[in-house]
Amino acid sequence: MSAVWSATRRGGTRGRLRPVWEEEPRRTGLAAKGTVLALACAAILFPLWIVIVTSLSSVKTITEAGGLVVVPRGITFVAYQELLGGGQVTRAALVSLGVTTTGTLFSMTVSVLCAYGLSRTESLLHRPMLMTLLATMFFGAGLIPTYLLVQGLGLTDTYLSLILPSAVNVFNILVLRSFFMSVAPELIDSARIDGAGDFRVLWQIVMPLSRAVLAVIALFYAVGYWSAWFNASIYLSDQNMMPLQNVMMQLVLKQERPTGLAQAINTGQLSPLSIQMAVMVLALLPVAVLSPFVQRHFKKGMLTGAVKG
Repeated sequence: MSAVWSATRRGGTRGRLRPVWEEEPRRTGLAAKGTVLALACAAILFPLWIVIVTSLSSVKTITEAGGLVVVPRGITFVAYQELLGGGQVTRAALVSLGVTTTGTLFSMTVSVLCAYGLSRTESLLHRPMLMTLLATMFFGAGLIPTYLLVQGLGLTDTYLSLILPSAVNVFNILVLRSFFMSVAPELIDSARIDGAGDFRVLWQIVMPLSRAVLAVIALFYAVGYWSAWFNASIYLSDQNMMPLQNVMMQLVLKQERPTGLAQAINTGQLSPLSIQMAVMVLALLPVAVLSPFVQRHFKKGMLTGAVKG
């Protein structure tokens, strides 16, 4: 082993794992990589910085800047106080939170059960069900038949219309299936010898070993529900039931504002631009908070689930 692997000049841990045929990185190469990464981070963070600073700026600061604010000059939380003061935006945020939580739990339950059943190749009708799921990835019923189905089931103007039509993603099921198939068969066989049934094997053996991929798939479902706006736009007619994304679209694109916000803007207390930026920050905040906790599972969850099995 010592003949294959060599230490670098610095003798670091990463250097000891460098093969002898791989050249030592030069200072210019390291500097170039650092520069590219810094530029990429700046390209991502700079627009976010502008959105956050503008949402915290007063009407005078936005007027002097001629629009978006880059350098903060006086911080005010008036925009957030008006948005979260119990009006339409607060109600829409609660709707989105409830739909996201309920929908993620439902989607994960259905996806895990379906993926585990398909991962057992000896299960009844395993092959036809797998082929049927794969066919849905390439062929869809279309918008009008889907709307007629939702309407026929009596789901229009209900929160179920925001969950059931997009509750299951076949790609996520296939990723979970591949991961479940990679679990050592000896563990499952030993559990069955001890008298464990399928649900106990899934709950106590398969799922604890699949925490990484479960966290990634749960994040995918949660982001999908939180960011969804199309289902609400075609299935809901009551403005009080609209989720946050649809209210944000009305504020940003259609310039439709609740009565309280309209009065604050007309009196000069708020700038329409600061309201738009504040709504964007509120929409991005949950994803930004949850992503770091799931980030460490991304590589293991996605690669293992996609390659094995």
